[in-house]
Amino acid sequence: MSQDYMKFVSDIKRKLEIDLALYKETQMKRRLTSLRDKRGYQSFKGYFEAISNNDLLLNEFLERITINVSEFYRNPKRWEVMQSVILPSLLDNSKKLSIWSAACSTGEEPYSIALMIKEHFPNTEFQILATDIDNMVLERAKEGTYTDQSLKELPDSIKHKFFKQESGLYHIANDVKRHVRFKKHDLLADAYPRNMDLIVCRNVLIYFTDQAKNIIYQNFSDSLKHDGVLFVGSTEQIFSPDKYNMSLIDTFFYKKN
Repeated sequence: MSQDYMKFVSDIKRKLEIDLALYKETQMKRRLTSLRDKRGYQSFKGYFEAISNNDLLLNEFLERITINVSEFYRNPKRWEVMQSVILPSLLDNSKKLSIWSAACSTGEEPYSIALMIKEHFPNTEFQILATDIDNMVLERAKEGTYTDQSLKELPDSIKHKFFKQESGLYHIANDVKRHVRFKKHDLLADAYPRNMDLIVCRNVLIYFTDQAKNIIYQNFSDSLKHDGVLFVGSTEQIFSPDKYNMSLIDTFFYKKN
């Protein structure tokens, strides 16, 4: 790691309490070098000074270090398992569900859960906490406005029932929104919520180091109720779930023992 980049990592940790050293260095450094060069800075020292004094550059930096690619029912086969296996098993234990969508990006994931419960388990009481490190994507998530591309995996019946279409955009119904509370949260720095029935965190942890993943998986386990479930992304299977007091119950679904 170059001295210039090492100093940048240290400065960011001090200023923003975000530890870039816990992200995979090659990917993160490449992404940030591209952004720095695009803005015309020759060194990370100069770039840090710039983002320290310019909110637009700072917000752009925060958006770049987070991965904001999402869609409703992403990897639909896994959502079929959620509907047919996971939610029914959770509802055997409780008629009221506490759910956390961690690193929720622009909101497709927590709204997907809300849509599924409202459509297929209509008598269920539930609340979803949706968190992300990036305030800009959280604001977009709160708006609940999406393109046709984001909804491509959603059944037409759900689109027509829970969205209003206007000028080529889809606006999610307030009756769905009321179940989702958005909040800023850093998986590597902030306290985790407790007594969760379900935690969904997908396609994010691949960017973290093994050390960071170990911390996050243990924190997720501590956040779950007994028999609560963690749903991870298709590139994030946990090879030794027992290490975190969890066991595999279906592909990419882990239950707390």
